Amino acid sequence: MSGAYREALTWEGKPHDPRRRARVQARQAFVYATAAREGLWPSDAAARRALETFLEKAMRADGLAMAILDPEGAPVDSTAYLYEHAFVLLALSALGDEPRALALRERLQGFRHPAGGFREAGERPFQANAQMHLLEAALAWEAAGRDGGWAALSDELVALAMTRFIAPGSGALSEFFDAEWGALPGPAGLVEPGHQFEWAWLLERWSRLRGRPEGSTTAQRLFAVGRKGFDRRRGVAVDALTDDLAVRDAAARLWPQTEHLKAALILGDDAAALEGANGLLAYLDTPAVGVWRERMRADGGFIEEPSPATSFYHLYLAVRELGSFAGEPC
Repeated sequence: MSGAYREALTWEGKPHDPRRRARVQARQAFVYATAAREGLWPSDAAARRALETFLEKAMRADGLAMAILDPEGAPVDSTAYLYEHAFVLLALSALGDEPRALALRERLQGFRHPAGGFREAGERPFQANAQMHLLEAALAWEAAGRDGGWAALSDELVALAMTRFIAPGSGALSEFFDAEWGALPGPAGLVEPGHQFEWAWLLERWSRLRGRPEGSTTAQRLFAVGRKGFDRRRGVAVDALTDDLAVRDAAARLWPQTEHLKAALILGDDAAALEGANGLLAYLDTPAVGVWRERMRADGGFIEEPSPATSFYHLYLAVRELGSFAGEPC
């Protein structure tokens, strides 16, 4: 697929392209289009071409995109996921294509759930993660677009999170739910520190935009829950907690570290931000500049595997947040 973004790089900086995923093409297009808009990259032309190249080959008859193609552009997984399309909306916000985004937003109404919010495709239709990224896209379009429906979508998703996704007692946001948006208990339940931080970052932004202090209060509680998964010995946030907030998975992927840093910065917790930045550095200590380590084991060592392009979006936004805090490019 000429013009598409790479899926991953080895630690030596060599291409690794076993497939082409919608989320990769959309995230990379968002990053490079945003970088171009902010003067960090010459042009958004490559981002436009990459997104167009993928969508042209991946488009289904219903106007939604397949999730995965092979390197030559043939279908591997023709499912249309809400998660993938949230990132397409995000990329379109950076590219300034509101007519296309509005058309896609209308198509996503097919994912609507009678109890509120949106169902996801696949075996676990009632989940918070895809809605979180849809909120991210809606907030981006509030800044980039003119249609009032983006603010309405943002408000709807925030209300769903604050009334259904987040437990009133613990303040923890669960990942998976039943059809009435009731959190799944026990082993079926899951709390991810990285998503506590990511939701906190989004809710604080929404709170400031709307002048609604309850959003900021909720963000602070989510951040405190996420910090329960911070391993001081390794200086990193772990991947998962149980529903009673004990460590469930002590491995530590890269992306929870970027979200820890982003949330700490926007919430003004300088000590946590310093811990987050220091923890993130270990993931960037690689033989080739521009690649990263993705998965830290519980013993502090790293799994040797290619660096997935999906994580560049997380890294870019974390460094952007750090630059905003520092008042100069980082």
